[in-house]
Amino acid sequence: MSSLQPIRNLLQAGAVPFRRDIGGVQYLLVTSQRGHWIFPKGLIEPGESAEETAAKEAREEAGILGRILPSAVGSYGDRKWQCDCQVVMYLLEYTEDCEHWEEGSIRRRLWSSYEQALELLQKTELRAILESAHSRLSTRTR
Repeated sequence: MSSLQPIRNLLQAGAVPFRRDIGGVQYLLVTSQRGHWIFPKGLIEPGESAEETAAKEAREEAGILGRILPSAVGSYGDRKWQCDCQVVMYLLEYTEDCEHWEEGSIRRRLWSSYEQALELLQKTELRAILESAHSRLSTRTR
């Protein structure tokens, strides 16, 4: 008999990458393995904070570096590997592109306006995260 217990709840963290330009705020979306537009996210590894995971996932999945802003922008429930999963999301202020990144050959990325991102994100939970992020950035001073 195995002593391993099934994992029941997984914890993930992700980033809502953004940058400001003359037209306002832009958000970076990446494609999932199924080709849907999402934000970068992944499992929180032992010894790693949620904020560290969010920055790492932005680097690995989107090929960007940036600064995580304090306080999560929101969270939502999801399913991964037939387990319940809680995902906490943070704003990541873009600073630069990585020359090469881990998942660059399997993901596409797209900088988009708020309105375009709302149209591209299929999951209701991700649209709610984007709305929360945009609201926070709209009230935040430069």
